[in-house]
Amino acid sequence: MSVRTRSRRLMAWAALAVAGALALSGCGAITSGSATESDGGFQLADYIQKRIDDGETLRIKLSYHDPSLAFATPIKAGMEKAGEELGVDVQLIGPTGGDAAKQVSELQTLIQQQAVDGLAVSSASSDALKPVIAQAYEAGIPIISFNTDNPDSDQMAFVGQDLTGSGQSQAEELVSVLGEGATGKVVVFSLDTGAGWSHDRFSGFEAGLEGSGLEIVGPVNVGNEPSAAYNTVESTMAGQSDVVAIAGLDCCSTTAGAKWVDQSGNAGKVTMVGFDLLSSTADYIDDGVMAFTISQNPTEQGYQAVKVLADFLIDGTPIDNVDTGAQFITKANLADATVED
Repeated sequence: MSVRTRSRRLMAWAALAVAGALALSGCGAITSGSATESDGGFQLADYIQKRIDDGETLRIKLSYHDPSLAFATPIKAGMEKAGEELGVDVQLIGPTGGDAAKQVSELQTLIQQQAVDGLAVSSASSDALKPVIAQAYEAGIPIISFNTDNPDSDQMAFVGQDLTGSGQSQAEELVSVLGEGATGKVVVFSLDTGAGWSHDRFSGFEAGLEGSGLEIVGPVNVGNEPSAAYNTVESTMAGQSDVVAIAGLDCCSTTAGAKWVDQSGNAGKVTMVGFDLLSSTADYIDDGVMAFTISQNPTEQGYQAVKVLADFLIDGTPIDNVDTGAQFITKANLADATVED
């Protein structure tokens, strides 16, 4: 039996198993993924099958929406570890600055030139990548999303954190830190409020604050350039009163917010919470400027994105979602946490 035939059968069985598991598990499961996977319609491209049959080194590429971000460094480390362990050629690609059009163009070139055997994509805009995800799927290239989800697309799985769930967890933990009956404003910052991942995380945050008596301001877009992000935070905070907390939805807005809390003398007065564990974020936690951050384990995201695709291509293992989890990092467990840059 060829890998192609075996893969199609395994994927059909897997889809039934996953559907049953999600129905039983309810809360806590990643609810996104490709509806297309369940129809057994995916057919591996002939050129990929030939490369497998000929024993050629398989080419797996991870397209990240902005490789210049510090978060990309641990993703690349995890990707390279998986490539070495599994014997596949891996590469992190993507446009500097988060240009969705450039990302789409780069992916289209790979598809047209048959220069890739497996794709994992992380997009700043899920709508922008839906057509090119469909192109890859129809061309017989196994394609998944990682780090940021592309729901309702032809992705075959998602590897990463449950974004909505993590946003809700952040808000609920913030309510716990502030204490029962706390009132005031919570200012929320994001490096890209228009991105799908930001929308998902913020919607979860809103749900987590429901009924708390806390008022949300934002989300405010800060961009990913550190100086500009800080200036936006500073100007935003200058126009606010009764602020009891600041929440960053990502690595860059978190560090910008924490810098403002530190430099404005508001440590201990304004509760700062965020996402990701850059070295500067770790310092802010250690110094008492931040109450907590949430790590989404980017090294594991890079590793698992490669592994899911490699296992499918080499062994016919069904492609399935992988939840890399959410870990709260506080001063109490900071020493045991892995810094993400």
